[in-house]
Amino acid sequence: MLRLALAGCAAAGPDSLAWAGSSEIPATGQPLDSRPGAQSPAEPDGQKDAAEPPQAPFGVLSGAWDSDSVLGDLGGLRSTLKTAGLELDITENAELFGNVTGGARQGFSGNGLTTMTLKFDTNKIGIDGLFNVSGLHIWGGNLTETNLLALQTLTGIEADPSLRLWELWYQKNFGDRFNLKIGAQAIDQEFMVSPSAGFFLNSAMGWGALPAINLPGGGPAYPFASLGVRGEAKISDAVTVLAGVYTGSPLSSDAEPTNPRGVSFSLNTGVLAIAELQYTLNGGVDAEKPNPHGPPPGTYKIGTWYDSEPFDDLRYDRLGAPIASPLNDGLAATHTGNYSIYALADQMVWRTTDGVRNVSAFVRPMFTTLQDRNLVSFSINGGFAVHQPIAGRESDVFGLGFGVVQLSGGAANFGRDLRFFQPDVFTPLQGAETFLEATYQWQVLKSVQIQPDIQYIINPGAGIANPNAPWQKVKNELVLGIRTNITF
Repeated sequence: MLRLALAGCAAAGPDSLAWAGSSEIPATGQPLDSRPGAQSPAEPDGQKDAAEPPQAPFGVLSGAWDSDSVLGDLGGLRSTLKTAGLELDITENAELFGNVTGGARQGFSGNGLTTMTLKFDTNKIGIDGLFNVSGLHIWGGNLTETNLLALQTLTGIEADPSLRLWELWYQKNFGDRFNLKIGAQAIDQEFMVSPSAGFFLNSAMGWGALPAINLPGGGPAYPFASLGVRGEAKISDAVTVLAGVYTGSPLSSDAEPTNPRGVSFSLNTGVLAIAELQYTLNGGVDAEKPNPHGPPPGTYKIGTWYDSEPFDDLRYDRLGAPIASPLNDGLAATHTGNYSIYALADQMVWRTTDGVRNVSAFVRPMFTTLQDRNLVSFSINGGFAVHQPIAGRESDVFGLGFGVVQLSGGAANFGRDLRFFQPDVFTPLQGAETFLEATYQWQVLKSVQIQPDIQYIINPGAGIANPNAPWQKVKNELVLGIRTNITF
């Protein structure tokens, strides 16, 4: 059941922490250009000085409430770096969550993530491309692991506390239609991504629950990365092909302590290959400026991955005896290779004339036919996102979503074997786990978001015994929480 324990390590990650810009000061509700002093009285209406006003050296701390970051220009550091082709980004995500009902126990826990990213535009040295390095400081508790025992991790930033390297890659452009990325990559930043699901907090809304649970270490997804090569080809304005080949596991073995700082890269863990075909309608749901007179934007994807590593059988040992039997030889049978197929539909279903206020619906199913080596054989998540749910709050988002994972036949039959060979031990028959999520992302400033969140988890762990009350299953969980996102 190691894969169950590691499911909490692979999550949506920082890909879901998109910063939506705001054209207003939420503290007052006034548009920026209606603030006193925003436009000189000597200027005619609708005209601005050609010269931009000087940027506050320390952003919000200097009183520039409309700054994109709390620390603004960092006293001139960012401007100096930009001249040299360098861009520095620092974000902080802090959470407080607690289950008030159900779980192995009740209680609240705080956790967070600090992400620092440095990008270098290599055009500055005559090479067309981009170099990226990022690091993570993961801190605090892990409510999913200590209280919930759920397969679908509560939030996309929950992981074991660490200070680690995350990504280290170089991207080379070959014209406008093709680029190649090489280095340590977290593939959840590009593959399987649903634009409308990105602001939800449950990890299953980012990196899919099926690969997060079935792949060693959760796959090359937050907080891990794997060495690899990724190619992106834009066949047309609407069609893109994304494909990559990576080391089979982000860890040298299936346990996080083998790579505690993110700097150990093993080339002896097989190969993970993934390919995705993407189609966008009117620029896609996340297009900055879709044609307001065109069809409602949409994003559609279909993909598959294959991992060449050996995977343990969930039910039988090497001699064909049930693992649950006291006569088993202690070593599970192994199978070479694993795969999954997935699809994604993300479609705007309603919008105002200007498109600022809109509703998008999304769904993403994943499945594998290999029941003997996978804990989960099917997963699906979906929901809808409402942009500007309240008039005048154009950067706020409200959403309702869900996620389901279905245990494989191999996992379910292992439970039946336990009931047969250990009749005196309570072993519930496992099936599926479902979560429901309601969330509201409130843009306080351009650089600050506050996001209250409610989740209800049905049949946690797909129906496992409560370790603190082993005569009954872990009961359904109501989880309340809040996240703060800050761009420094």
